[in-house]
Amino acid sequence: MTSSSWEEFRSAEPDFAETVRARFGQYRHHVLATLRKDGSPRVTGLEVDFRFGELWLGMMPNSRKALDLRRDPRFAVHANPGPDADMTDGDVRVSGRAVEVTDPDVLARFVEEVNPPQPFHLFRTRIQEVVRVSVQGEELAVRTWRPGKPVRVIRLRGEAEVPGES
Repeated sequence: MTSSSWEEFRSAEPDFAETVRARFGQYRHHVLATLRKDGSPRVTGLEVDFRFGELWLGMMPNSRKALDLRRDPRFAVHANPGPDADMTDGDVRVSGRAVEVTDPDVLARFVEEVNPPQPFHLFRTRIQEVVRVSVQGEELAVRTWRPGKPVRVIRLRGEAEVPGES
């Protein structure tokens, strides 16, 4: 599957990228999904950082989520939904693959800019999908971007039927 950097996404879809970045900027902590050794999902909190044209994931040394990503780089990070029950600002998620950074120059540059607690694991993301779900009037709008493809918008109107309820 094709992937891109944050900068490549931003260049392809600047308005969508700014909306996603602003949504992540509303809260400090977000939700990361990784895969455990047995393939089951693990959901944990973390902070994300947008810097140097990349979306970064930093974490404590040998944390379960870091070990998950070392073994299987697939991830999804969901912006903290916060207390917004009406989804005024929408709901955003970025998924793809996380690549651990071991280059001392890149790590030093990141430390100089961010000053994270040390030691730490640093992962650069390779984006495979960006999704924003928002309520627009009476519609639920699902906006999806994948590298090399135009943004796709699906609009759902009305209440969804729940099986077994009438």
